[in-house]
Amino acid sequence: MHIHILGICGTFMGGVAALAREAGHRVTGCDAGVYPPMSDQLRALGIDLIEGFGAEQLSLAPDMFVVGNVVSRARLPDGSPKFPLMEAILDAGKPYTSGPQWLAEHVLLGRHVLAVAGTHGKTTTTSMLAWVLEKGGKAPGFLVGGVPLDFGVSARLGDGPAFVIEADEYDTAFFDKRSKFVHYRPRTAVLNNLEFDHADIFDDLAAIERQFHHLVRTVPGTGRVVVNAAEESLQRVLAQGCWSELARFGAGGEWQARGSHDAFDVLQRGEVVGRVEWELSGLHNQMNALAAVAAAEHVGVAPAEAARALGSFRNVRRRMELRGTVEHNGGAITVYDDFAHHPTAIRTTLDGLRQKLDAAGKQSERILAAFEPRSNTMKLGVMAAQLPWSLESADLSFCHTAGLDWDAAAALAPMGARAQVAGAIEPLVRQVVAAARPGDHIVCMSNGGFGGVHDKLL
Repeated sequence: MHIHILGICGTFMGGVAALAREAGHRVTGCDAGVYPPMSDQLRALGIDLIEGFGAEQLSLAPDMFVVGNVVSRARLPDGSPKFPLMEAILDAGKPYTSGPQWLAEHVLLGRHVLAVAGTHGKTTTTSMLAWVLEKGGKAPGFLVGGVPLDFGVSARLGDGPAFVIEADEYDTAFFDKRSKFVHYRPRTAVLNNLEFDHADIFDDLAAIERQFHHLVRTVPGTGRVVVNAAEESLQRVLAQGCWSELARFGAGGEWQARGSHDAFDVLQRGEVVGRVEWELSGLHNQMNALAAVAAAEHVGVAPAEAARALGSFRNVRRRMELRGTVEHNGGAITVYDDFAHHPTAIRTTLDGLRQKLDAAGKQSERILAAFEPRSNTMKLGVMAAQLPWSLESADLSFCHTAGLDWDAAAALAPMGARAQVAGAIEPLVRQVVAAARPGDHIVCMSNGGFGGVHDKLL
């Protein structure tokens, strides 16, 4: 089968492309504004990429057009379609489907699907779970919304029956407004946490809770729902009905952690069943670990074995990824890349680094946060008031304001001299460089390429 993927460089659609290629299909695709790591990964797989969404691609005549949720029926100011190829597909009556539906029908059918959902930590927890199953001899397939360092690719078919997937609540396609994850039909579902996000498609938190309950409805009676016991929003989801075994983690749950964030015992109903010692930082990663251990147990990986496997877990690209260190005036300045964009994710990322520095006796070393409110939700300014709270662990913060129609300087005003804004990358780089001193840790946070700010800083 020849499939042509519209929006192929998104993390999810790029993973679908990789799986289809591995399964022996001919895969081509198109997108706009491509950037690594996905573009590099696709080219390495021998997948032809076309820049833009021109109608001439109709002549490729694939067996199926697979449409990413970046595609819409939007019009440009001059009245022409923003996605001419989609209009041509519709006019010609050519076959098309969504990425999640194609995946469900051609990859997931008949597999034991382990789906990881939540506002934060989906990519990291999915990667942890895939690694635990790999070390446990399960040879899982997986699709992750990033590139796990332990595997080097975002997706593979796997030889075993288990398939681990990052289960996103974002909508499926312009013609299917259900959340992506309702297509996956998991036997094991992880509900990691749930906050308001995606303000461009959800009116309020209750609307997202409803979608999460749609996911819970698809889990069979012999399945398992692994849920964060401390999250009130998830308790409301379960109160709407749950027909599967429940495994709860965190405060009040059967699965708990005891110890520091980088070395802790895993407890099941009060009994120590494993120990994790790793390089990761933060309470959020400790919670991610508990979710992964509880989910892995459902497919036969013992908690002790799962905890040991996490000790060698190397995280995901763009999750506090060290991009480089520069010696300056007798000390080191370190630059990290992180995917955080929601205020809670920004806060947990910076808190985790601060705790790690404090534990290492480096209380005097500063954290400089460079970030851009680039997600659809952040561009709308819905959470602008939360930014000072999210940046409390940073000594200085630098906001890239290009493309915003709300006043970032006003939102950050409560931070006083600790925050600066810049309308372009080059002046932001100059601001950070002027402020940086030996011992500083510069954390660059964005869900996009951030204009290559990391290399420019280095």
